[in-house]
Amino acid sequence: MSRKFIVAGAQLGPIAKDEPRASAVARMCALMRRAHAQGAALVVFPELALTTFFPRWYETEPAKIDCWFETEMPNADTAPLFALARELGIGFHLGYAELTPEGRHFNTAILVSDKGEILAKYRKIHLPGHAENEPWRPFQHLEKYYFEKGDLGFPVFDAFGGKLGMCICNDRRWPETWRVLGLGGAELVVLGYNTPSHYVPAPEHDHLQYFHNELSIQAGCYQNGLWAVAVAKAGVEEGSDLIGGSLIVAPTGEILARAATVGDEVITAEVDLDRCAEIRANVFNFDLHRQPEDYAAITAPKG
Repeated sequence: MSRKFIVAGAQLGPIAKDEPRASAVARMCALMRRAHAQGAALVVFPELALTTFFPRWYETEPAKIDCWFETEMPNADTAPLFALARELGIGFHLGYAELTPEGRHFNTAILVSDKGEILAKYRKIHLPGHAENEPWRPFQHLEKYYFEKGDLGFPVFDAFGGKLGMCICNDRRWPETWRVLGLGGAELVVLGYNTPSHYVPAPEHDHLQYFHNELSIQAGCYQNGLWAVAVAKAGVEEGSDLIGGSLIVAPTGEILARAATVGDEVITAEVDLDRCAEIRANVFNFDLHRQPEDYAAITAPKG
C-alpha cells in the first residue's frame, strides 16, 4: 500500500495588530483552496496563525491579554476553516494561542483531519525570550511571560497513513525535540514559526537567522529519518521583520520545496513515508547504533 501523498506549507505574510481573526482565516481558506488545487492532502499553517505575534508587546491587563487567546477550537472565527477542510477533504495543522477552562495559557497547535475533526494537540515546550518587561528592546519576545511550558510532551499520532508529530518554532532548534519524536516513530513532523530577522540579545547573528532555521530542520530530519514541513509567518509585521523561507525537507535532509516570498504563499512536495527507512535502516538505525547508557547528561537536571 502506497504511503505517498502531497503536503503543503501555507506561509502567511504579516498580520497587523488590528487585523480581525476573520481576515486571517479568510486568507488561510484561500491558501487551503490553492493547496487543494495542487493535490495536497494536508496543509500546514504557521505558529500563532490567527493573530499578529503579540508577545512583542508587554501588557498587564488580563482582559487585554486574553483577547489574543482562543477558549475553544473550533470557534466562530475558525469555523470556516474547518468547514472548508470538510468540503475539500483536506487536513490541516494550525497554530494558535490557547486559553484553557482552568485559565492556563499555552502556545498550541492542532492537527485536523480531512473530515474537520481534531486528531491531536501539542503545546510548545521550548519557550524562547524572557518573562520580564524589557522596554529597552526595539520589540519584546515575551513568550515566557504569556505562555506556560507545554504539558503534553512530544506525542506521535497515527494520521494520514503514518506517524505524525508536531513541534512549534523554537522547539525546532533543540535536537532533543527531534530525537524524542524520532524515538516515538514520527515519520512526518509539522511545525510553524515566527522568527524575527533581528535577534536583539546577539545582533551579530542576524545574518544567520535563516541559515540556522534551515540547519535545524535539515539536521532534525536527517538524524532521525523523517520528513518535515516548517511554515513561517513572514514579512514586516508591526515593525518586526520576520524571516520567511517555509520549507519541506526529506529524511535525507534535502530541501524539496522552499517559499520564494515573504507573503501568503503555498509550497508543495510529495511525501513518501516509506523513505524514512533509507535513514532508519542504515546510519541512524536506533536499535543497532544508539548508546543511551552514555547519554545521561542530556536528561540530567538543569545546572
